[in-house]
Amino acid sequence: MSAVMNESRYRVTGMDCAACGNKVDTAIRRLPGVEDVAVFVSAGTVRVSHADGFDTAAVVRQVRNLGYGAEPAGDRAAAADGHPSASHGADGHDHAGHTHDEPGEAGKPWWRTRKAGLTAACGVALLAAYVLGHAVPSLERPAFLAALAIGLVPVAWRAITAARFGTPFSIETLMSIAAVGAVFIGAEEEAAAVVLLFLVGEMLEGVAAGRARASIQGLTALVPRTAIVEVNGETSEVTADSLAVGSIILVRPGDRIPADGAVVEGSGQVDEAPVTGESVPKRKVVGDPVFAGTINAGGVLRVRVTAAAADNTIARVVRLVEEAQEAKSPTERFIDRFSKVYTPAVLVVGFLVAVLPPLVAGADWSEWIYKGLAILLIGCPCALVISTPAAIAAGLSAGARRGLLMKGGAVLESLGRITAVAFDKTGTLTAGKPVVTDIVAGSRSAAQVLSLAAALEKGSSHPLAVAILERAKVDRVPTPPSFDANAVAGEGVEGGVGGERVFLGSPQAAGRRAVLAPEQEAAIAALNADGKTVSVVVVAGSVAGFIAMRDEARPDAVEGLAALKASGVRAVMLTGDNRRTAEAVAAGLGIEARAELLPQDKQRIVRELQAEGLVVAKVGDGINDAPALAAANIGIAMGGGTDVALETADAAALHGRVRDVPDMIALSKATMGNIRANIAIALGLKAVFLVTTVLGVTGLWPAILADTGATVLVTANAMRLLAWKPR
Repeated sequence: MSAVMNESRYRVTGMDCAACGNKVDTAIRRLPGVEDVAVFVSAGTVRVSHADGFDTAAVVRQVRNLGYGAEPAGDRAAAADGHPSASHGADGHDHAGHTHDEPGEAGKPWWRTRKAGLTAACGVALLAAYVLGHAVPSLERPAFLAALAIGLVPVAWRAITAARFGTPFSIETLMSIAAVGAVFIGAEEEAAAVVLLFLVGEMLEGVAAGRARASIQGLTALVPRTAIVEVNGETSEVTADSLAVGSIILVRPGDRIPADGAVVEGSGQVDEAPVTGESVPKRKVVGDPVFAGTINAGGVLRVRVTAAAADNTIARVVRLVEEAQEAKSPTERFIDRFSKVYTPAVLVVGFLVAVLPPLVAGADWSEWIYKGLAILLIGCPCALVISTPAAIAAGLSAGARRGLLMKGGAVLESLGRITAVAFDKTGTLTAGKPVVTDIVAGSRSAAQVLSLAAALEKGSSHPLAVAILERAKVDRVPTPPSFDANAVAGEGVEGGVGGERVFLGSPQAAGRRAVLAPEQEAAIAALNADGKTVSVVVVAGSVAGFIAMRDEARPDAVEGLAALKASGVRAVMLTGDNRRTAEAVAAGLGIEARAELLPQDKQRIVRELQAEGLVVAKVGDGINDAPALAAANIGIAMGGGTDVALETADAAALHGRVRDVPDMIALSKATMGNIRANIAIALGLKAVFLVTTVLGVTGLWPAILADTGATVLVTANAMRLLAWKPR
């Protein structure tokens, strides 16, 4: 019988690059009982699969032995509040001698971290060595050796620790060998400077990595800590985390909304920019949804809570992005595999450069050992290894802050290759609910027609009834009471309004109660041809008028489809609606339409598009389009941020804009362009300095600048994606 597999998650602090992640991965895999390990540097998390009876505390001990902070993921709250976790000895010191940030330093400015302190100490010591060397030449060598020791001892200890736990070929190993070797050939001044530059590069990596994590975690700070809850007419202040679903909260003008909910009383403008990036506040009325973290810019709102703190929109976005950063892209997986053989190869090449010319050609040993040491520094893989995950993490975070949620690097990478998009109609290209488009007067005025129809439909939840009542509310027409109102099966609704018998129903049913004039029949036919549903109002045997309704296209649908067309992406609408309605909507949007389709038909059409050589994205609601979403290369759920939408598709347009689809594709292309630039920087600088080092043009200083400089450039270039905005 196979052992039952369990999974544990941990928060690890101090992992600033993929090399750190590889060390943690290797060390944990050496523990007995561990079946699989997944390390996610961008999110600062580790997932361990293990059998029953496994000592989960052993993972924490192993990671701390490497010098990183570690704690079970369930203890995140304490760390988030700025309390140091017990990741060091009782005296508070890091017994591994590691220079990565302590867990308790997570909230500190970068210049107050231990890493920054070590860099500053090394810099001051190097400067002092220069001054002392000029003042007292006999003390120059000891002074530079002391400055070197300040920076190198922690680095060398990390190399030894990593080797003990399964990673002998680390960046610290290359650095330590190069620095010690430089001392033996009398280049201690350069060795000290090289170590300082290495520490500066590490510090900058930490700053960039922290900024990447904070960019998405910062969303959680948008939710206020307290809320005003109302019970039996009395208000009291409670913590936002304690709000239960169904609670009524009071949101004053200027307050941030503390929970996802629906407005039950009041109306006003709500600024959703902090969550959605929308620059224009949205008007909210009774029944409208509101999101946690948005700002009430208008009147007092009473809101019924619809999601607990752990499940609100922001919490789901943060959780989704953390999980997405765990899913590596194909490019990232290739770079990971490549780096495992790259570092040992660099050691071999450096050794051969150092010994072959003196042995074979009788060249100067000191000169070629110097060149071999420089090649060790040039070959450090940090810049190459971080080039892809840094860009992927920044791209995912930038998208999430704008409601574009993608489940992992593979999805983000694939979106840029999309050449065709198949849209659902209802709720995707259209708003998903009918609205009144036309009111045509007959024997009564248009206002009277709407008033009579609203009187009969009062209290009904049918979508057409809701559309009529909403229009009556907007037009501010009176809604008189109706008497004996009842539904007539298959025809409409009938009742007494103001002493008159009124009927509201289909044109066919109305024709059995009154005579429709030829021009009225022609007008109804024209409205039907436009895909509109017509309801006729009959009063006392005569046609008072009629009302046309249709599920209208989203306001940004035309713009979104035009953006797709401009980028060379084909768009097609797949719908189960009747052909006449579908073609009417498609004509207004300028899109190809396929109508009267069953779910299996939508799936078949997606397969046909793929057979034509197209890379297809399917955009729908994530429920009734499930077969087509599964068949498509990328499935995109549209709107609302519902649990089903987030769970079933590869990506989600959280705020339900058609424009979000071309924006996702644009973000993917920007991210892949960034990755290509990063790889070119990393490999290009190494190639240039490799040649110049062998030719004797450059030495140790330029070598470490090539590595540190490339790492900083690559990281800074990736961080540019955090500021990405759709056009």
